[in-house]
Amino acid sequence: MTSLLHDSNPTVAALAHLVAWPTLSRESNLGLIEWYAQQLRAAHATATIVRHEETDRYGLFATIGPDTGQGIVLSGHSDVVPVRGQGWTYDPFSLTDRDGKLFARGSSDMKGFLACMLTAARYAAGRTLRHPLHFAISCDEEIGCVGVRSLLAFLRERGITARGCIVGEPTGLQVAVAHKGKVAARIVCHGRAAHSANPMLGCNAIQIAARMTQEVARIQAEMMDAPIQDPSFDVPFNTAQVGLINGGVALNIVPDRCEIQFEMRLLPGQSADTWLERLRERAVGVAADYPGGAIDFEIINEYPGLVPEPDTAIRNIALQASQHNAVTTIGFGTEAGLFQQELTLPTVICGPGSIDRAHKADEYITRDELAAGDAFLARIVDTLCVV
Repeated sequence: MTSLLHDSNPTVAALAHLVAWPTLSRESNLGLIEWYAQQLRAAHATATIVRHEETDRYGLFATIGPDTGQGIVLSGHSDVVPVRGQGWTYDPFSLTDRDGKLFARGSSDMKGFLACMLTAARYAAGRTLRHPLHFAISCDEEIGCVGVRSLLAFLRERGITARGCIVGEPTGLQVAVAHKGKVAARIVCHGRAAHSANPMLGCNAIQIAARMTQEVARIQAEMMDAPIQDPSFDVPFNTAQVGLINGGVALNIVPDRCEIQFEMRLLPGQSADTWLERLRERAVGVAADYPGGAIDFEIINEYPGLVPEPDTAIRNIALQASQHNAVTTIGFGTEAGLFQQELTLPTVICGPGSIDRAHKADEYITRDELAAGDAFLARIVDTLCVV
């Protein structure tokens, strides 16, 4: 265990504890959640651990302050992406300090914000809150914002309300008010197996899949030319791309099955329905060119974009607390759209660190960035002390 577990800076020490749990998506995060709940309870919070469906992954909801009032929700996810195959210089699950850079998996995305949330909880415990400070921590965010849905159902059942939610994904403490939604889908191409010595006796599923890959590329070209675009995004239009292909058993067997996985990234408020229907219609024509072939579609996962709301309390509070004058948009997905859609809760995204360091070897956050995150959340807490 690293000595940073006992660092004089409580936020750094908390981060050292958090990264020591290798809470990969689809793997248990119970140890981290139980420890975090214990820390919040020590700060006089009421905390409830929420199981995600029939799994060994858990969410956490906690509150400091009064039961009533227009509080603020601080939100983050506990899971991280894998490190396998990445060339790490440091142990990814032990926080390492090199000249103020704190290296570990999840340090920026987004256990740094979780550590700042703990410091904010301790600060709030010493203040007289007129409105509650809520904490929402999810699981399995990195595989399509899956785990937060159980947590949102828990909050909805209990009628939790607030003036807004801050999702602490790493934005360099810029206040983001919009991001794209996502649909992930599977195209399964069916053929007929045969010996490769006479491939005409079979129906090659990989060839069908190659055609469908071209159709996804056609959809992308059409999205680029579509009239609805948003110049506030670096990529101002919807996108579609194939990311995975799997087919065939052996070189001397005509493959009878090939699977394509693709995704669509959609501007806030935009639906994938029209594009998916267009792709399905073209699949009918592709399948007709291959006697014995067939094509099936399946939606794997989807989450909504965050739709910008022009003048909300949480937007203004976050801008003042971050000491910025303008909002921004981000290109990556978060749970923010689900808080907005499922709970009708005004939501922004603002957290320390950089997404450019996430999901790669030697991910890090700096001590200065954590200090800025602490100052940001202290200002948020201060707003809850005003009637």
